[in-house]
Amino acid sequence: MPAFDWREHFSPFIDSLNHSDQAAWAEVLTAQLIRRFEDNPHGDMARWHAALQALPSDLPAKVELNSSAVTVTSEQPLSEQDAENLERGLRGLMPWRKGPFNFFGTHVDTEWRSDWKWDRVSPHLADLKGRTILDVGCGSGYHCWRMAGAGARQVVGIDPGLLFMFQFLAVKGYLGDVLVDLLPIRMEDLPDNLEHFDTTFSMGVLYHRRSPIDHLLDLKGTLRRGGELVLETLVVDGPEGFSLMPEDRYGQMRNVWFLPSCPTLIRWLERAGFRNARVVDVSDTTTEEQRQTDWMRYNSLADFLDPNDPTKTIEGYPGPKRATIIAEKP
Repeated sequence: MPAFDWREHFSPFIDSLNHSDQAAWAEVLTAQLIRRFEDNPHGDMARWHAALQALPSDLPAKVELNSSAVTVTSEQPLSEQDAENLERGLRGLMPWRKGPFNFFGTHVDTEWRSDWKWDRVSPHLADLKGRTILDVGCGSGYHCWRMAGAGARQVVGIDPGLLFMFQFLAVKGYLGDVLVDLLPIRMEDLPDNLEHFDTTFSMGVLYHRRSPIDHLLDLKGTLRRGGELVLETLVVDGPEGFSLMPEDRYGQMRNVWFLPSCPTLIRWLERAGFRNARVVDVSDTTTEEQRQTDWMRYNSLADFLDPNDPTKTIEGYPGPKRATIIAEKP
């Protein structure tokens, strides 16, 4: 089997940058991808590529992007061999964390019901039709597909996890030439002050940042003037100025730094230069929304909560509550 050809997947996006006002980004991105795939390739990449290649590819398929599960279907039934290859390929891309997905009738029940988050957020968004969108920390790209289904002109997801990238390509392989891409890079790998996107999403990222204000400033730099930020993050109850900083771990996660109150988060956004910042949703995260499944067999939320008081984490902090805030760049 030939090795994974990163240029085949990313050259169209890089070419589009070169034909726009982002030639400098194209040059930087190309160097980053060479380092990622050629200079220091991940040890599991060949296995993930083999799993991707196992998925049926010789039958007409269509993709539904506006249902709860991003769904790949075909009027032609799978042969016994295709069905076996499909199961092997999808299982080879485990664990599946963000979704759900459905491939030819096989339901991939992901750890997160990401469709629930989309249903909470999407009614409050500006019309996405024709917009250029950045999704920071996009995971497997589930929300990227929902954004495309809502009419976005172009969607760019970024997430350094290479397994997420292969899960994303499992869907994209059935869509052909679409302006939806997942770049395996970090937020800090983007050029400063791109001012390229109409809407930027950052969902489930802020609390992992040691410097949340710097993250907000970086997000603002990705947006055109008048662009919209959609920010979703862990919060706690409290007055303006209050923020929880865990002593060590939060829900067994070491990389959780700040959980602000909603008024504090609004103030952070205002200090970062955003306007019209408003909270559009606050929801407790439950073990129905995040849980262990047959497609994600590791510990999940139920294992990170106090067994005697599920309103608290195992460390005794308030249980996970997430707020979505929308703001604009002046």
